Amino acid sequence: MNAPMLAMLGWPEIIGILVVVLILFGAKKLPELAKGLGQGIKEFKKASNDMQDELHRSVQSEPQYAPPPKPAAPAPPAEAAAPLRQEPSGNLRQEPKA
Repeated sequence: MNAPMLAMLGWPEIIGILVVVLILFGAKKLPELAKGLGQGIKEFKKASNDMQDELHRSVQSEPQYAPPPKPAAPAPPAEAAAPLRQEPSGNLRQEPKA
């Protein structure tokens, strides 16, 4: 059904619908139906407001995006180690620096 078509209901149509509802459900049942409908609408609005509040809280508490930190600069190259020389016994020994 199109929404514009529902918007074109006039007073005679609304009164006709109310008469049909009154005939179908009876005068005793009508207040109970209206009460149940009102409670349902109230619960729906409450749930909708709770959902909106939760959404607003989560958006406000969400941390702002921060770019990742830049990697640390590479360490300066260490001094070159003195060359190793092999002793007659087979052990390796570092030569003294000049």
